[in-house]
Amino acid sequence: MSYSNLATSVNATLDAHGKYPAKPGKAFRKWDGTTPYAIHPIWCAMTVLAETALPEEQRLLGYQTLLFHDILEDTTYVLQTSPEVRALVEAMTFDSSDHEMVEVWNRSEEVRLFKLYDKVSNLLDATWMDSSKWNRYCEYTLRLAADVEKRWSGLNIVTIARAIAQPRSEKA
Repeated sequence: MSYSNLATSVNATLDAHGKYPAKPGKAFRKWDGTTPYAIHPIWCAMTVLAETALPEEQRLLGYQTLLFHDILEDTTYVLQTSPEVRALVEAMTFDSSDHEMVEVWNRSEEVRLFKLYDKVSNLLDATWMDSSKWNRYCEYTLRLAADVEKRWSGLNIVTIARAIAQPRSEKA
């Protein structure tokens, strides 16, 4: 694995979400309906690449996994990647958020690491979430951050998660 296919992988992600969404609405982010959905996996991938506290091999595996992590559930694109990346993408795919929040703990440490990037990115544009959903999502993200920190200390994504995963007060 190397950085040599980064541009090709980014373009595949743009095509998958832009040209092959499973539903028309899946081509755009929920919060505004105009931001291309591919911005989310690209942000996740670029953020893990910048995580110099992780070994380079982990970052290379991570960026590919994160670029492709929503392709199976949100597009009809035929994903062509290494068996290792494919297995991680499949392990990151769940039937629902509720299913994920229960079952992620039965997945590998790498899946939980990469899920943390996914959840932090989602929190960055979660203005559409009501307080109850936001707080539940924050609690889950903070649990992921604590779990990830046990294996990988000093990660920027843990610091970012803790900074933004702040509960909102419930409105009466």
